[in-house]
Amino acid sequence: MTSRTLICLSLLLLLLLPIQAFSQKRDHLTPQEVDLVKEAQILDKRIDVFIKAAERRVMVVNGTAPTGNAKQLKKEAELWGELPTGSRFELVGDIARIFDEAITNIDDVSARDERNPLIPKSLRKLAQAVTTIMEQLKPLRTEAKSEADIASMELLNEDAQSILAAANKLPPEVIDKKAKKK
Repeated sequence: MTSRTLICLSLLLLLLLPIQAFSQKRDHLTPQEVDLVKEAQILDKRIDVFIKAAERRVMVVNGTAPTGNAKQLKKEAELWGELPTGSRFELVGDIARIFDEAITNIDDVSARDERNPLIPKSLRKLAQAVTTIMEQLKPLRTEAKSEADIASMELLNEDAQSILAAANKLPPEVIDKKAKKK
Protein backbone atom coordinates (compact mmCIF):
# COMPACT_ATOMS: atom_id res chain seq x y z
CA MET A 1 0.00 0.00 0.00
CA THR A 2 1.17 3.43 -0.79
CA SER A 3 1.35 6.16 1.80
CA ARG A 4 -1.37 8.02 -0.06
CA THR A 5 -3.71 5.03 0.28
CA LEU A 6 -2.92 4.77 3.99
CA ILE A 7 -3.67 8.45 4.47
CA CYS A 8 -7.00 8.11 2.63
CA LEU A 9 -7.95 5.07 4.72
CA SER A 10 -6.96 6.89 7.91
CA LEU A 11 -9.10 9.89 6.96
CA LEU A 12 -12.01 7.63 6.13
CA LEU A 13 -11.66 5.88 9.49
CA LEU A 14 -11.58 9.24 11.28
CA LEU A 15 -14.77 10.29 9.49
CA LEU A 16 -16.55 7.07 10.47
CA LEU A 17 -15.66 7.17 14.17
CA PRO A 18 -18.08 9.98 15.07
CA ILE A 19 -20.85 8.18 13.19
CA GLN A 20 -20.16 5.01 15.19
CA ALA A 21 -20.10 6.94 18.48
CA PHE A 22 -23.34 8.68 17.57
CA SER A 23 -25.04 5.40 16.69
CA GLN A 24 -24.18 4.00 20.13
CA LYS A 25 -26.20 6.71 21.86
CA ARG A 26 -28.14 5.46 24.84
CA ASP A 27 -31.85 4.73 24.43
CA HIS A 28 -33.97 6.49 27.04
CA LEU A 29 -36.71 3.85 26.91
CA THR A 30 -36.41 0.08 27.13
CA PRO A 31 -37.78 -1.98 24.21
CA GLN A 32 -40.83 -2.95 26.27
CA GLU A 33 -41.49 0.69 27.16
CA VAL A 34 -41.24 1.65 23.48
CA ASP A 35 -43.87 -1.01 22.71
CA LEU A 36 -46.13 0.34 25.47
CA VAL A 37 -45.80 3.88 24.08
CA LYS A 38 -46.73 2.63 20.60
CA GLU A 39 -49.74 0.76 21.98
CA ALA A 40 -50.98 3.79 23.93
CA GLN A 41 -52.61 5.77 21.14
CA ILE A 42 -54.67 8.04 23.41
CA LEU A 43 -52.68 10.99 24.77
CA ASP A 44 -53.43 10.58 28.47
CA LYS A 45 -52.62 6.86 28.34
CA ARG A 46 -49.36 7.59 26.54
CA ILE A 47 -48.45 10.20 29.17
CA ASP A 48 -49.15 7.52 31.82
CA VAL A 49 -46.54 5.31 30.11
CA PHE A 50 -43.98 8.13 30.10
CA ILE A 51 -44.66 8.86 33.77
CA LYS A 52 -44.28 5.19 34.74
CA ALA A 53 -41.06 4.93 32.70
CA ALA A 54 -39.64 7.97 34.50
CA GLU A 55 -40.72 6.63 37.89
CA ARG A 56 -38.95 3.33 37.16
CA ARG A 57 -35.70 5.24 36.64
CA VAL A 58 -36.21 7.21 39.85
CA MET A 59 -36.63 3.88 41.65
CA VAL A 60 -33.29 2.68 40.30
CA VAL A 61 -31.53 5.98 41.05
CA ASN A 62 -32.79 5.95 44.63
CA GLY A 63 -32.19 2.23 45.08
CA THR A 64 -35.77 1.46 46.04
CA ALA A 65 -37.37 -1.85 45.21
CA PRO A 66 -40.71 -2.23 43.46
CA THR A 67 -43.57 -2.79 45.89
CA GLY A 68 -46.47 -5.21 45.71
CA ASN A 69 -47.10 -8.89 46.06
CA ALA A 70 -45.18 -11.48 44.05
CA LYS A 71 -47.98 -11.92 41.51
CA GLN A 72 -48.21 -8.15 40.84
CA LEU A 73 -44.43 -7.83 40.55
CA LYS A 74 -44.27 -10.73 38.09
CA LYS A 75 -47.06 -9.26 35.97
CA GLU A 76 -45.40 -5.84 35.97
CA ALA A 77 -42.02 -7.34 35.02
CA GLU A 78 -43.65 -9.17 32.09
CA LEU A 79 -45.34 -6.00 30.89
CA TRP A 80 -42.58 -3.44 31.53
CA GLY A 81 -39.49 -5.64 31.37
CA GLU A 82 -36.48 -5.44 33.61
CA LEU A 83 -35.72 -2.20 35.40
CA PRO A 84 -33.50 0.10 33.33
CA THR A 85 -29.77 0.11 33.99
CA GLY A 86 -27.06 2.74 33.86
CA SER A 87 -25.29 5.18 36.11
CA ARG A 88 -27.40 7.47 38.24
CA PHE A 89 -26.82 10.40 35.92
CA GLU A 90 -27.42 8.34 32.76
CA LEU A 91 -30.81 7.50 34.26
CA VAL A 92 -31.38 11.19 35.07
CA GLY A 93 -30.62 11.96 31.42
CA ASP A 94 -33.12 9.26 30.43
CA ILE A 95 -35.78 10.91 32.60
CA ALA A 96 -35.07 14.26 30.92
CA ARG A 97 -35.48 12.69 27.47
CA ILE A 98 -38.69 10.97 28.62
CA PHE A 99 -40.06 14.33 29.78
CA ASP A 100 -38.99 15.84 26.46
CA GLU A 101 -40.80 13.10 24.54
CA ALA A 102 -43.93 13.63 26.66
CA ILE A 103 -43.80 17.37 25.89
CA THR A 104 -43.46 16.59 22.18
CA ASN A 105 -46.47 14.27 22.30
CA ILE A 106 -48.61 16.92 23.99
CA ASP A 107 -47.41 19.56 21.50
CA ASP A 108 -48.23 17.26 18.56
CA VAL A 109 -51.79 16.70 19.75
CA SER A 110 -52.17 20.41 20.46
CA ALA A 111 -51.00 21.29 16.95
CA ARG A 112 -53.68 19.01 15.45
CA ASP A 113 -56.52 19.86 17.87
CA GLU A 114 -55.81 22.59 20.41
CA ARG A 115 -59.25 22.09 22.02
CA ASN A 116 -58.66 18.41 22.73
CA PRO A 117 -59.78 17.87 26.36
CA LEU A 118 -56.99 15.33 26.90
CA ILE A 119 -54.33 18.05 26.59
CA PRO A 120 -55.00 19.78 29.93
CA LYS A 121 -55.71 16.45 31.62
CA SER A 122 -52.42 15.00 30.38
CA LEU A 123 -50.44 18.15 31.15
CA ARG A 124 -51.77 18.30 34.72
CA LYS A 125 -50.96 14.63 35.24
CA LEU A 126 -47.46 15.13 33.85
CA ALA A 127 -46.86 18.26 35.95
CA GLN A 128 -47.90 16.44 39.11
CA ALA A 129 -45.50 13.58 38.32
CA VAL A 130 -42.70 16.05 37.48
CA THR A 131 -43.13 17.77 40.84
CA THR A 132 -42.88 14.45 42.68
CA ILE A 133 -39.93 13.20 40.63
CA MET A 134 -37.97 16.44 40.97
CA GLU A 135 -38.47 16.36 44.73
CA GLN A 136 -37.17 12.78 44.86
CA LEU A 137 -34.11 13.68 42.77
CA LYS A 138 -33.29 16.87 44.69
CA PRO A 139 -30.41 15.26 46.65
CA LEU A 140 -28.64 14.42 43.37
CA ARG A 141 -28.12 18.09 42.50
CA THR A 142 -25.21 18.37 44.91
CA GLU A 143 -23.69 15.07 43.76
CA ALA A 144 -23.28 16.08 40.11
CA LYS A 145 -19.55 16.57 39.59
CA SER A 146 -18.63 15.86 35.96
CA GLU A 147 -19.78 18.02 33.06
CA ALA A 148 -21.96 15.17 31.79
CA ASP A 149 -23.65 14.77 35.19
CA ILE A 150 -24.27 18.50 35.47
CA ALA A 151 -25.60 18.58 31.89
CA SER A 152 -28.05 15.75 32.69
CA MET A 153 -29.34 17.61 35.73
CA GLU A 154 -29.66 20.88 33.79
CA LEU A 155 -31.56 19.17 30.97
CA LEU A 156 -33.89 17.53 33.47
CA ASN A 157 -34.46 20.85 35.23
CA GLU A 158 -35.17 22.67 31.95
CA ASP A 159 -37.74 20.07 30.87
CA ALA A 160 -39.35 20.08 34.30
CA GLN A 161 -39.59 23.88 34.30
CA SER A 162 -41.16 23.83 30.81
CA ILE A 163 -43.79 21.33 31.90
CA LEU A 164 -44.60 23.21 35.10
CA ALA A 165 -44.77 26.57 33.28
CA ALA A 166 -47.15 25.13 30.69
CA ALA A 167 -49.33 23.58 33.39
CA ASN A 168 -49.47 26.89 35.27
CA LYS A 169 -50.91 28.55 32.14
CA LEU A 170 -53.87 26.17 32.09
CA PRO A 171 -57.21 27.56 33.19
CA PRO A 172 -58.47 26.29 36.54
CA GLU A 173 -59.74 22.74 36.39
CA VAL A 174 -63.52 22.58 36.22
CA ILE A 175 -64.93 19.83 38.41
CA ASP A 176 -68.13 18.33 37.13
CA LYS A 177 -70.41 18.03 40.16
CA LYS A 178 -72.55 15.34 38.50
CA ALA A 179 -69.51 13.19 37.76
CA LYS A 180 -68.19 13.75 41.28
CA LYS A 181 -71.43 12.40 42.86
CA LYS A 182 -71.18 9.12 40.95
